Amino acid sequence: MIPAPAPLSDAAAAELAGAPDHVRELFAARLDRWWQDLVGGLSTVYEDADALAARVVALAAAACRDRDPGLARLDLQRTLEPDWLQSPGMLGYAAYADRFAGGLAGVREQVPYLQELGVTYLHLMPLLASREGDDDGGYAVSDYRAVRAGLGTVQDLRELAAALREAGISLVLDLVLNHVAREHAWARAAREGSARHRAYFHLFPDRALPDAYERTLPEVFPDTAPGSFTWDPDVPGWVWTTFNSFQWDLDWSNPDVFTEYAEVVLFLAGLGVEVLRLDAIAFLWKRLGTDCQNQPEVHAITQALRALVRMAAPAVAFKAEAIVGPGELVQYLGAGVRHGKVSDLAYHNSLMVQVWSALATGEAGLAAQALRALPAAPTTTAFVTYLRGHDDIGWAVDDADAAAAGLSGPLHRAFLSEWYRGAFPGSSAQGLVFQESVATGDRRICGTAASLTGLQAARDAGDSAAVDLALARFLLGHAVVMGWGGVPVLWSGDELALPNDPDWAAEPGHGSDNRWAHRRRLDRGQAARRHDQGSVEGRVFAALAHLAAVRAGLPHLHASVQAEVPSLADPGVLPVLRRSPLGPMLGLYNVTSRWCAWPAHRLDELGLGTAWDALSGSPCPRGGDGDLWLPPYAARWLVEPPA
Repeated sequence: MIPAPAPLSDAAAAELAGAPDHVRELFAARLDRWWQDLVGGLSTVYEDADALAARVVALAAAACRDRDPGLARLDLQRTLEPDWLQSPGMLGYAAYADRFAGGLAGVREQVPYLQELGVTYLHLMPLLASREGDDDGGYAVSDYRAVRAGLGTVQDLRELAAALREAGISLVLDLVLNHVAREHAWARAAREGSARHRAYFHLFPDRALPDAYERTLPEVFPDTAPGSFTWDPDVPGWVWTTFNSFQWDLDWSNPDVFTEYAEVVLFLAGLGVEVLRLDAIAFLWKRLGTDCQNQPEVHAITQALRALVRMAAPAVAFKAEAIVGPGELVQYLGAGVRHGKVSDLAYHNSLMVQVWSALATGEAGLAAQALRALPAAPTTTAFVTYLRGHDDIGWAVDDADAAAAGLSGPLHRAFLSEWYRGAFPGSSAQGLVFQESVATGDRRICGTAASLTGLQAARDAGDSAAVDLALARFLLGHAVVMGWGGVPVLWSGDELALPNDPDWAAEPGHGSDNRWAHRRRLDRGQAARRHDQGSVEGRVFAALAHLAAVRAGLPHLHASVQAEVPSLADPGVLPVLRRSPLGPMLGLYNVTSRWCAWPAHRLDELGLGTAWDALSGSPCPRGGDGDLWLPPYAARWLVEPPA
């Protein structure tokens, strides 16, 4: 390691004067390890990167000095186990605190419920203070250092983090980086004339520059928030508002904005947050003539923030919320000179989309093509895999991938929307269309997993055979997600196969956003049936807990092992191969309602001739031809037989 330059060492020493020797020595070692990543990121973006680095290193040194002893021990553990997020024992659960358990105190009471599922990673959706009224589901933050009214206090959050940590569950929170609420103190000061705070935002006196930017900017919410700029008479001027008129985009070219967020990140780390979900990270940097997404400065800024956190709180990891094209995704984990230096986790949006596509078509060809086309991720990182989340599902099917699979991208995306809203012949899905774009024809879809897989329709019809088939389809989707590697995340309610909320629009502020249909409150009556194996809730809960328990015992699913998609033997079977140092693992997923075969010689080539299925804990029976036959919507995790 190259020792840190004197200005950085001096800035740290000034904050650590009087701290115990071991703290000063520890921070000095971390500074030497991470200062190059910090300065390397800052120098890409800011003119006086050295001065900015000294300023934020002082912040990190103070945070290290004041670190809670329990969190300091966690820092040590994570330093010794840097691959903790890559472990096959990871299982995530995501929920709104109020809709899951009423508030932060209620979440603490539900820790045993989470442990029953095998959860080790709890993502609580935006819970920091947000504006009154429409707050974009909590993403219009008005104060990063306060908890939203009705959920509890900052002290409650600190205590919840400690209780989760004691139970082996990491707390994950959102950090909205692209924008703040119009009501945030920075925006208020800007409206009141503070020159310093006006420089935090993109403000324009007329439409000249906004019109120039708009020529290449896509609309995020074309139905409810068309355009990307809003006139604010209190400025007075046009404000850049990518998502909603009340969410002001920040100008990250201003080093003061970086410093503000450095303080916020260190504050949240001090509360015991272990993973920060970097919301809307793709939008941070604005460049005329582009779509203002995925710009290289975004990755430089994230690298610098991550290096700073490694100095103060190495137990904290970053998760990039980047719902971007497959070719762009790996940049958020770090590529080229930033290889493995940007975020520790990123959402595998492509896997989610391809699972739904395969279930709708009964064909695995497009999924195989798209998943093979993904660049390899750094071996020190992991993908977050999921069947669905809090947001809508956008059909991010690449036109080139579609063409390679013999499909039209636009027509296939239109088909998926029709299928999952239940309008295509043969579909039993009950999804809702979200934000239809007249310009592009794109229609996104909302719905719980039970509603989208047809499970709820089968239950409504009282058709037990249809329930069994839909339940197999439901569990197959989750098996793909859990068998890919990385951190699989369940969305609250899916562990009980809850349907869409029929009364989603009745709650104040929700009427114009049908995503609330799949963000329903957890029904404690239905949760109580999770131990009743005669109920759908009990069957689903037990099956998902079993998937989690089996994957926890399979080192093949460590995220450092690359997932491969071999050539198809049957168009209805998606194969996923993992070549672990401990032996191969072959996941086979029948995405059809018919029986499908996997050839014996393909198993023999991998040394899996015995075809031991880890999910059932037994050998898979072969047909008379020696081939392995999979029932409709069956999943198999094939490994070498145990000794």
